[in-house]
Amino acid sequence: MAQKTSGEFEKEFMDGLKAATGKDLVGWLKIVDAFGSKKRNEVIAWLKSEHKFNHMQASLLAGIHANGGKPVYASTDDLLENQFAKASEVRPLYEAFIAFVAKNFPNSTILPKKTYVSVLDNREFGAINIKPKELRIGLDLGERPFEAKVAKAKLTGPMPRISHMIVVTDTKELDTGVADLLKQSHARCH
Repeated sequence: MAQKTSGEFEKEFMDGLKAATGKDLVGWLKIVDAFGSKKRNEVIAWLKSEHKFNHMQASLLAGIHANGGKPVYASTDDLLENQFAKASEVRPLYEAFIAFVAKNFPNSTILPKKTYVSVLDNREFGAINIKPKELRIGLDLGERPFEAKVAKAKLTGPMPRISHMIVVTDTKELDTGVADLLKQSHARCH
């Protein structure tokens, strides 16, 4: 079964909002405006407690509200481009890493999210944070001890099981050691 993208979840949520709640997206955006808080977590908590939204629904609505009423996940191209807005010089390194992943994991999928890029093969086994001078590659390596090259993950966005990270600043670093780490993460997730 194909995994749904964030954009598909968001579209389903928006399309089904009126049938599920009696109010369409415009109506809910006005209600959130009237609540008055601009803090996303406060809006989510309020939607859950006062309007009985589940966490995903509240998060989607709060995100759309914070995005000026526009869908957040409508285009994965936009999500990726937004990540390169302050890091355009690392695009060649990113492209090299994506080719490296495709070579070592031909069944993998690259899925841009709002704050990171997910590396999937049915399940997420890697994550990429695009920084101005580096890529932070997140991995699920469980209880493996941290060391200089394989550090504690400091990534924005992915689930907590992405426990470790490596920092890549040059295409020459994309070697068998990186491939082995990705394979270990893949094996843990599958």
